[in-house]
Amino acid sequence: MRLTKSKKNSMMFGICGGIAEWIGWDPTVVRIAYVCATIFSAAFPGILMYILLIFIMPDAEE
Repeated sequence: MRLTKSKKNSMMFGICGGIAEWIGWDPTVVRIAYVCATIFSAAFPGILMYILLIFIMPDAEE
């Protein structure tokens, strides 16, 4: 399975939903883990990574 942005589990851009579908987890768990990791890593790396993934991750072809 290829890592793509999710269309059905999308809240903003489908990044966390796509990651959740790729690894087979619940999207809510991935979102909470991503927010916690971003907060505890001084916020900047997590925000920067999310912005990069918006442009790098391909859209899902459904």
